Amino acid sequence: MTKDDISQVLEIEEQCFSVPWTKEAFTMEVEQNKFARYIVVEQDGFILGYGGMWMILDEAHVTNIAVRPAFRGRGYGDKVVQAMIAAAEKEGIYNMTLEVRLSNTVAQNLYSKYGFKACGIRPKYYQDNDEDAVIMWKQGS
Repeated sequence: MTKDDISQVLEIEEQCFSVPWTKEAFTMEVEQNKFARYIVVEQDGFILGYGGMWMILDEAHVTNIAVRPAFRGRGYGDKVVQAMIAAAEKEGIYNMTLEVRLSNTVAQNLYSKYGFKACGIRPKYYQDNDEDAVIMWKQGS
């Protein structure tokens, strides 16, 4: 992801999340956070999905993954997850973690497909509705 991608990423954020990240947050991540890695999946310059993570010591913490609603179910979420795993492994990081809404079984199934396992619950993690988050881990390979 580059600074030029942020406007399209914000469109996806607003379509997918009740509390979307701001332009300032993404700009900070892309330009100043040395721990952040963000990728986009695009077709002819049109961003279909994106994902971000923080590389800290020997772990990658997934911060966000989203695919435009009109393009879901076509394998773009798989491409984002695969690219993030590859990016982490390229830097020698094989342990990854994320939080996902308890109600988001589609995402949980996607992550499980790539070796993430549910390991716990973060009660009332999501501020918009106090929904619990499932903590998932993918460990070493």
